[in-house]
Amino acid sequence: MGSDIAIDLPVAKSRSSFAYSFLFLPKPKRDALKVVYAFCRTTDDIVDNQHEVSRNFRRLQEWRLELDNAIRGESPSPLLRQLLAIARTFNIPVGHFQDLIRGVEMDLVRNRYRTFAELQEYCFLVASTVGLMVLGIFGPRSGKTSAYAVNLGIALQLTNILRDVRVDARYGRIYLPQEDLERFGCREEDILAGTFTPEFRSLMQFETDRAEEFFSRARESLPREDRRAMFPARIMERVYYRTLRRIRDIDYNVLDHAVRISRGIQFLIALKYWVKERVFGF
Repeated sequence: MGSDIAIDLPVAKSRSSFAYSFLFLPKPKRDALKVVYAFCRTTDDIVDNQHEVSRNFRRLQEWRLELDNAIRGESPSPLLRQLLAIARTFNIPVGHFQDLIRGVEMDLVRNRYRTFAELQEYCFLVASTVGLMVLGIFGPRSGKTSAYAVNLGIALQLTNILRDVRVDARYGRIYLPQEDLERFGCREEDILAGTFTPEFRSLMQFETDRAEEFFSRARESLPREDRRAMFPARIMERVYYRTLRRIRDIDYNVLDHAVRISRGIQFLIALKYWVKERVFGF
Protein backbone atom coordinates (compact mmCIF):
# COMPACT_ATOMS: atom_id res chain seq x y z
CA MET A 1 0.00 0.00 0.00
CA GLY A 2 8.10 -1.49 -3.18
CA SER A 3 8.51 2.23 -3.11
CA ASP A 4 11.33 4.69 -3.75
CA ILE A 5 10.39 6.59 -0.62
CA ALA A 6 13.38 6.63 1.67
CA ILE A 7 11.52 6.47 4.97
CA ASP A 8 9.67 3.69 6.72
CA LEU A 9 6.07 4.53 5.95
CA PRO A 10 3.40 2.96 8.14
CA VAL A 11 1.26 2.36 5.08
CA ALA A 12 3.87 0.04 3.61
CA LYS A 13 2.97 -2.50 6.30
CA SER A 14 -0.72 -1.73 6.55
CA ARG A 15 -3.53 -3.86 5.16
CA SER A 16 -6.22 -1.32 5.84
CA SER A 17 -9.00 -0.48 3.42
CA PHE A 18 -7.02 2.69 2.63
CA ALA A 19 -4.15 0.49 1.45
CA TYR A 20 -6.33 -1.72 -0.71
CA SER A 21 -8.06 1.30 -2.23
CA PHE A 22 -4.91 2.47 -4.02
CA LEU A 23 -3.17 -0.87 -4.50
CA PHE A 24 -3.75 -0.82 -8.26
CA LEU A 25 -2.82 2.81 -8.94
CA PRO A 26 0.24 3.81 -11.01
CA LYS A 27 3.39 3.84 -8.90
CA PRO A 28 3.93 7.66 -8.79
CA LYS A 29 0.43 8.18 -7.43
CA ARG A 30 0.78 5.22 -5.11
CA ASP A 31 3.99 6.64 -3.67
CA ALA A 32 2.45 10.08 -3.22
CA LEU A 33 -0.51 8.57 -1.40
CA LYS A 34 1.81 6.62 0.87
CA VAL A 35 3.37 9.85 2.06
CA VAL A 36 -0.01 11.50 2.65
CA TYR A 37 -1.19 8.43 4.50
CA ALA A 38 1.99 8.37 6.60
CA PHE A 39 1.36 11.98 7.60
CA CYS A 40 -2.23 11.16 8.57
CA ARG A 41 -1.19 8.07 10.53
CA THR A 42 1.63 9.92 12.29
CA THR A 43 -0.73 12.74 13.27
CA ASP A 44 -3.36 10.33 14.55
CA ASP A 45 -0.84 8.20 16.45
CA ILE A 46 0.19 11.21 18.53
CA VAL A 47 -3.12 11.09 20.41
CA ASP A 48 -3.43 7.30 20.61
CA ASN A 49 -2.56 7.03 24.31
CA GLN A 50 -5.78 8.04 26.05
CA HIS A 51 -4.08 8.32 29.45
CA GLU A 52 -1.47 10.94 28.56
CA VAL A 53 -3.60 13.85 27.39
CA SER A 54 -1.24 16.66 28.48
CA ARG A 55 1.76 14.92 26.90
CA ASN A 56 -0.17 14.23 23.72
CA PHE A 57 -1.32 17.83 23.54
CA ARG A 58 2.29 19.03 23.83
CA ARG A 59 3.47 16.59 21.16
CA LEU A 60 0.68 17.67 18.83
CA GLN A 61 1.66 21.32 19.24
CA GLU A 62 5.25 20.39 18.41
CA TRP A 63 4.04 18.53 15.32
CA ARG A 64 2.00 21.57 14.26
CA LEU A 65 5.07 23.80 14.62
CA GLU A 66 7.15 21.30 12.66
CA LEU A 67 4.58 21.41 9.85
CA ASP A 68 4.75 25.22 9.87
CA ASN A 69 8.54 24.96 9.61
CA ALA A 70 8.19 22.54 6.69
CA ILE A 71 5.87 24.96 4.91
CA ARG A 72 8.65 27.55 5.22
CA GLY A 73 11.19 24.99 3.98
CA GLU A 74 12.93 24.75 7.36
CA SER A 75 11.98 21.31 8.71
CA PRO A 76 14.49 18.45 9.16
CA SER A 77 11.64 15.90 9.02
CA PRO A 78 11.98 13.63 5.93
CA LEU A 79 8.25 12.89 6.04
CA LEU A 80 7.18 16.54 6.13
CA ARG A 81 9.68 17.53 3.45
CA GLN A 82 8.28 14.85 1.15
CA LEU A 83 4.74 15.84 2.06
CA LEU A 84 5.33 19.44 1.06
CA ALA A 85 7.07 18.35 -2.15
CA ILE A 86 4.01 16.29 -3.03
CA ALA A 87 1.73 19.20 -2.14
CA ARG A 88 3.61 21.35 -4.66
CA THR A 89 3.56 18.65 -7.34
CA PHE A 90 -0.15 17.90 -7.02
CA ASN A 91 -1.37 21.37 -5.96
CA ILE A 92 -2.60 20.26 -2.54
CA PRO A 93 -3.44 23.26 -0.30
CA VAL A 94 -1.36 23.00 2.88
CA GLY A 95 -4.40 24.17 4.83
CA HIS A 96 -5.76 20.62 4.59
CA PHE A 97 -2.77 19.34 6.59
CA GLN A 98 -3.32 22.02 9.21
CA ASP A 99 -7.03 21.22 9.37
CA LEU A 100 -6.31 17.56 10.08
CA ILE A 101 -4.18 18.55 13.07
CA ARG A 102 -7.04 20.75 14.30
CA GLY A 103 -9.40 17.80 14.05
CA VAL A 104 -7.08 15.43 15.89
CA GLU A 105 -6.65 18.08 18.57
CA MET A 106 -10.42 17.98 19.17
CA ASP A 107 -9.99 14.42 20.46
CA LEU A 108 -7.77 15.79 23.20
CA VAL A 109 -10.11 18.52 24.36
CA ARG A 110 -13.59 17.04 23.79
CA ASN A 111 -15.33 13.76 24.50
CA ARG A 112 -18.90 14.91 23.82
CA TYR A 113 -20.67 16.73 20.98
CA ARG A 114 -23.82 18.63 21.80
CA THR A 115 -25.24 18.86 18.26
CA PHE A 116 -24.77 17.12 14.95
CA ALA A 117 -23.43 20.38 13.50
CA GLU A 118 -20.55 20.16 15.98
CA LEU A 119 -19.94 16.51 15.15
CA GLN A 120 -20.07 17.25 11.43
CA GLU A 121 -17.31 19.83 11.83
CA TYR A 122 -15.19 17.20 13.58
CA CYS A 123 -15.89 14.67 10.80
CA PHE A 124 -14.90 17.25 8.19
CA LEU A 125 -11.61 18.02 9.91
CA VAL A 126 -10.50 14.43 10.53
CA ALA A 127 -11.89 12.77 7.39
CA SER A 128 -13.05 15.11 4.65
CA THR A 129 -9.70 16.92 4.78
CA VAL A 130 -7.99 13.63 3.94
CA GLY A 131 -10.22 13.26 0.89
CA LEU A 132 -9.38 16.80 -0.15
CA MET A 133 -5.66 16.08 0.30
CA VAL A 134 -5.71 13.14 -2.08
CA LEU A 135 -8.05 14.76 -4.59
CA GLY A 136 -5.18 16.37 -6.50
CA ILE A 137 -3.32 13.08 -6.65
CA PHE A 138 -6.32 11.31 -8.17
CA GLY A 139 -6.60 14.12 -10.74
CA PRO A 140 -10.32 14.81 -11.22
CA ARG A 141 -11.44 16.96 -14.13
CA SER A 142 -14.29 18.76 -12.41
CA GLY A 143 -14.05 21.13 -9.47
CA LYS A 144 -17.40 19.76 -8.34
CA THR A 145 -15.68 16.54 -7.26
CA SER A 146 -14.52 18.26 -4.07
CA ALA A 147 -18.11 17.92 -2.83
CA TYR A 148 -17.78 14.17 -3.30
CA ALA A 149 -14.64 14.15 -1.14
CA VAL A 150 -16.32 16.18 1.60
CA ASN A 151 -19.53 14.11 1.72
CA LEU A 152 -17.69 10.82 1.51
CA GLY A 153 -15.34 11.83 4.33
CA ILE A 154 -18.28 12.60 6.60
CA ALA A 155 -19.96 9.31 5.66
CA LEU A 156 -16.80 7.33 6.41
CA GLN A 157 -16.20 9.02 9.75
CA LEU A 158 -19.81 8.60 10.86
CA THR A 159 -19.48 4.91 10.01
CA ASN A 160 -16.32 4.71 12.12
CA ILE A 161 -18.13 6.36 15.02
CA LEU A 162 -21.09 3.97 14.81
CA ARG A 163 -18.83 0.94 14.52
CA ASP A 164 -16.68 1.99 17.50
CA VAL A 165 -19.29 3.10 20.05
CA ARG A 166 -18.27 0.29 22.41
CA VAL A 167 -14.54 1.00 22.15
CA ASP A 168 -15.00 4.75 22.60
CA ALA A 169 -17.23 4.18 25.63
CA ARG A 170 -14.39 2.35 27.37
CA TYR A 171 -12.51 5.65 27.36
CA GLY A 172 -15.52 7.67 28.45
CA ARG A 173 -16.15 9.02 24.95
CA ILE A 174 -19.54 9.34 23.31
CA TYR A 175 -19.42 10.85 19.83
CA LEU A 176 -23.13 10.45 19.15
CA PRO A 177 -24.70 13.91 19.48
CA GLN A 178 -26.20 14.59 22.89
CA GLU A 179 -29.25 16.17 21.26
CA ASP A 180 -29.95 12.81 19.60
CA LEU A 181 -29.54 10.88 22.86
CA GLU A 182 -32.15 13.16 24.39
CA ARG A 183 -34.43 12.80 21.38
CA PHE A 184 -34.56 9.01 21.76
CA GLY A 185 -34.37 8.90 25.56
CA CYS A 186 -31.03 7.11 25.46
CA ARG A 187 -29.00 7.41 28.65
CA GLU A 188 -25.24 7.98 28.63
CA GLU A 189 -24.92 5.62 31.59
CA ASP A 190 -26.28 2.73 29.51
CA ILE A 191 -23.86 3.38 26.66
CA LEU A 192 -20.89 3.65 29.01
CA ALA A 193 -21.96 0.42 30.71
CA GLY A 194 -22.37 -1.31 27.35
CA THR A 195 -26.07 -1.97 27.93
CA PHE A 196 -28.08 -2.45 24.74
CA THR A 197 -31.53 -0.90 25.15
CA PRO A 198 -34.48 -0.24 22.83
CA GLU A 199 -33.66 3.46 23.08
CA PHE A 200 -30.08 2.84 21.97
CA ARG A 201 -31.30 0.73 19.06
CA SER A 202 -33.58 3.56 17.89
CA LEU A 203 -30.73 6.03 18.22
CA MET A 204 -28.38 3.81 16.21
CA GLN A 205 -30.96 3.30 13.48
CA PHE A 206 -31.35 7.06 13.18
CA GLU A 207 -27.59 7.65 13.03
CA THR A 208 -27.10 4.81 10.54
CA ASP A 209 -29.75 6.36 8.29
CA ARG A 210 -27.89 9.66 8.58
CA ALA A 211 -24.58 8.07 7.57
CA GLU A 212 -26.31 6.39 4.63
CA GLU A 213 -27.64 9.78 3.56
CA PHE A 214 -24.09 11.11 3.34
CA PHE A 215 -23.07 8.10 1.24
CA SER A 216 -25.96 8.98 -1.09
CA ARG A 217 -24.90 12.63 -1.19
CA ALA A 218 -21.38 11.55 -2.08
CA ARG A 219 -22.53 9.34 -4.95
CA GLU A 220 -24.83 12.05 -6.27
CA SER A 221 -22.10 14.72 -6.14
CA LEU A 222 -19.54 12.73 -8.15
CA PRO A 223 -19.52 13.97 -11.76
CA ARG A 224 -19.67 11.19 -14.30
CA GLU A 225 -16.43 12.29 -15.95
CA ASP A 226 -14.55 11.73 -12.69
CA ARG A 227 -15.86 8.28 -11.83
CA ARG A 228 -12.72 6.65 -13.23
CA ALA A 229 -10.29 9.08 -11.58
CA MET A 230 -11.96 8.56 -8.21
CA PHE A 231 -12.11 4.79 -8.29
CA PRO A 232 -9.79 4.42 -5.24
CA ALA A 233 -12.18 6.58 -3.22
CA ARG A 234 -15.09 4.51 -4.50
CA ILE A 235 -13.36 1.40 -3.16
CA MET A 236 -13.27 3.06 0.27
CA GLU A 237 -16.92 3.95 -0.20
CA ARG A 238 -17.92 0.34 -0.85
CA VAL A 239 -15.86 -1.08 2.05
CA TYR A 240 -17.36 1.36 4.53
CA TYR A 241 -20.84 0.98 3.13
CA ARG A 242 -20.48 -2.75 3.69
CA THR A 243 -19.61 -1.93 7.31
CA LEU A 244 -22.79 0.13 7.61
CA ARG A 245 -24.79 -2.80 6.26
CA ARG A 246 -23.20 -5.06 8.88
CA ILE A 247 -24.39 -2.69 11.60
CA ARG A 248 -27.94 -3.07 10.27
CA ASP A 249 -27.52 -6.84 10.04
CA ILE A 250 -26.78 -7.10 13.77
CA ASP A 251 -29.84 -4.97 14.53
CA TYR A 252 -27.62 -2.04 15.52
CA ASN A 253 -26.21 -3.85 18.57
CA VAL A 254 -22.62 -2.63 18.33
CA LEU A 255 -22.34 -2.80 22.12
CA ASP A 256 -22.31 -6.62 22.11
CA HIS A 257 -20.93 -7.33 18.63
CA ALA A 258 -17.73 -6.16 16.96
CA VAL A 259 -18.24 -5.02 13.37
CA ARG A 260 -15.35 -5.70 11.04
CA ILE A 261 -14.89 -6.37 7.32
CA SER A 262 -12.27 -9.06 6.79
CA ARG A 263 -9.10 -8.25 4.89
CA GLY A 264 -10.06 -10.81 2.28
CA ILE A 265 -13.39 -9.08 1.61
CA GLN A 266 -11.68 -5.69 1.50
CA PHE A 267 -9.21 -6.99 -1.09
CA LEU A 268 -11.99 -8.54 -3.18
CA ILE A 269 -13.88 -5.24 -3.18
CA ALA A 270 -10.72 -3.44 -4.32
CA LEU A 271 -10.10 -6.06 -7.03
CA LYS A 272 -13.69 -5.81 -8.24
CA TYR A 273 -13.46 -2.06 -8.74
CA TRP A 274 -10.05 -2.30 -10.39
CA VAL A 275 -11.45 -4.82 -12.89
CA LYS A 276 -14.49 -2.62 -13.55
CA GLU A 277 -12.22 0.37 -14.17
CA ARG A 278 -9.92 -1.59 -16.49
CA VAL A 279 -12.50 -3.55 -18.40
CA PHE A 280 -15.59 -1.36 -18.38
CA GLY A 281 -14.09 2.07 -17.67
CA PHE A 282 -16.84 2.61 -15.09
